[in-house]
Amino acid sequence: MMLPGIALDEWRERGQTFAFQGHAIRYWTAGEGAPLLLIHGFPTASWDWHYLWAPLATRYRLIACDMLGFGDSAKPRDHEYRLIEQADIQQALLRHLGIGEPVHVLAHDYGDSVAQELLARHGEGRFVMASGVFLNGGLFPETHHPVLAQKLLLSPLGALMGRLFGRRQLAVNFAKIFGPATQPSATELDAFWSLLETNDGAAVIHRLIRYMPERREQRERWVTAMQAIQVPLRVIDGAFDPISGAHMVARYRELIADADTVLLDNIGHYPQVEAPQAVLKHYLEFRARVAKREAVIDL
Repeated sequence: MMLPGIALDEWRERGQTFAFQGHAIRYWTAGEGAPLLLIHGFPTASWDWHYLWAPLATRYRLIACDMLGFGDSAKPRDHEYRLIEQADIQQALLRHLGIGEPVHVLAHDYGDSVAQELLARHGEGRFVMASGVFLNGGLFPETHHPVLAQKLLLSPLGALMGRLFGRRQLAVNFAKIFGPATQPSATELDAFWSLLETNDGAAVIHRLIRYMPERREQRERWVTAMQAIQVPLRVIDGAFDPISGAHMVARYRELIADADTVLLDNIGHYPQVEAPQAVLKHYLEFRARVAKREAVIDL
């Protein structure tokens, strides 16, 4: 059974804006309690969380933004988009909202890399992460299998590919990475495309894709942080995903001691869209375990 979700028009009406170095960043908040930062993936936006938004807001204070170059946020044409800067934006948003306490993080895809950077900053004393949950993403460059469209966007043909990229190409590529029984509806595809094309987003998509070499540059620092830092972590992963599915989880189990992982059979790259109820169940189980651990520490 699917959760009800939020229509894109309604979602957009709830958004607010703050400025980061002169760029307008759209963000959303809801609920009360411990802060939970939700970080979206490529090439979509924070609306990806719309199925989980209401049930999570009954328990936590939710914070999410469309990162620079994504969704309804600014998409400067000549900008050098960096995952490091996207982490700066997350911290700037938290400061804007006056949030100073430890932050729980739930991330997906591109957002996983931003979360890894925040985890590394936690180890460096520049951020305080209470817990982290990763949905399908390239946590390890050696297990990231980009689709052809991603490879072309990263190539010298990237700018041309971006100009030619349209809703049809988005639908074709999403059909490959969603599960066989959980394909996006026409309405969902329209919404995903609307968020991508807003502010002429197709013109910068080839710049956003440069996160792939940046992941390789930061690999040792980020993987070392996951191995060494005592922050509760879990992976909830759609096993069917050809980009970062079961093969990525196998690598996670090799590299991370006492790895906490959940595989969702027949679910693809977007588990929060394809199987939101399962993601919610496993996320709340994780948070209950974290709370129990914190209670023991406080004794």
